[in-house]
Amino acid sequence: MDDLTSIPMHHGEILAVDDTPALLALLSELLAGAGYTVRQAPGGELALWTIHRRKPDVILLDVCMPGMDGLEVCRRLKEDPATSDIPVIFLSALNEAVDKVTGFALGAVDYITKPYQPEEVLARVRTHIALARTRRALEKERATLEERVRERTAELESAVTSLNWSARETARLQDAIIVAMASMAETRSNETGSHILRTQNYVRALATHLSSHPAYRDFLTPKNIDLLFKTAPLHDIGKVGIPDHILLKPGRLTPEEFEVMKTHAELGCHIINATERLLENPNSFLALASEIALCHHERWDGSGYPRGLAAEKIPISARLMAIADVYDAIISRRVYKDSMPHDTAITVLREGAGKHFDPNMIEAFLSLADHFQEISRTFSEGTALSTL
Repeated sequence: MDDLTSIPMHHGEILAVDDTPALLALLSELLAGAGYTVRQAPGGELALWTIHRRKPDVILLDVCMPGMDGLEVCRRLKEDPATSDIPVIFLSALNEAVDKVTGFALGAVDYITKPYQPEEVLARVRTHIALARTRRALEKERATLEERVRERTAELESAVTSLNWSARETARLQDAIIVAMASMAETRSNETGSHILRTQNYVRALATHLSSHPAYRDFLTPKNIDLLFKTAPLHDIGKVGIPDHILLKPGRLTPEEFEVMKTHAELGCHIINATERLLENPNSFLALASEIALCHHERWDGSGYPRGLAAEKIPISARLMAIADVYDAIISRRVYKDSMPHDTAITVLREGAGKHFDPNMIEAFLSLADHFQEISRTFSEGTALSTL
């Protein structure tokens, strides 16, 4: 992937849309002075015509305009695949929460209230240009990764077909695919093979304990528990598409960098789904891996990402993985943090019941806390991923 730090983030093309000539002139002068190329549109209809002639990097869009207002302009842009990815920042004197909710519901990425501070406008424009460019780079990287996965899986499928392998040999091949994909993620991430081994064992222990619970027993069959154990190592496979300067950063991520990091959930789902499509089996051994990768950062109260799912709408597999992943993150040392004691992890997870985590699963975790600690000691740092 290109080094995104080399991209001149302060430069780009902005379309400023406002029906008040004086405000439009001031906004254009501010942006041009910061090094941006600025185009102007004094109304909604002209804005759409201008955008379709040449796509800007960001649109600063006044909400209240005669004729076609900003809300209608945004709605039309987001309905058109050719323009739906352009970041729209609303500018408005309306400051009620309902006005902002309406804007975000239409697909705007930000909302600046008039009268605005010049520094605020420049900071938000710079942020959204950087995010848009990063998103495009990630999409390109995703396409490349999916092509690699397709090639490797096709080779493996061809080998199975030509050799007429037995069910046992095919299962071993499935395990090999998982190890290969997990190893690819490990080589890019600042997390270790030991983390992968620990989390899959946490997941199995928790799933086994909950297999008789009325809320989970239909799903947590022996077959599914085995699949959860096998595919849990792919929960962070999407991190292969995150730029090194973010993925390996030794300090705290900025809000903009964290937005990029969050894309690893959907990217991981895309990578796994690309492999699954080649298997031509929607119920393949990778089905659980896909939902774990996508949803393990969702939260019980709906405040997680990438979909904002809440409570039972979060797949059981992802709820299990969330507990395993957070517990291990707390007790482990990372380049950006020191390890914390087992008791601290217990406190954090207990306090997260009903907010971050499924409360029934936290109850099960608390009864298994000593076993989790035993697993962490068994698979200490340096344990080889080949033991999968």
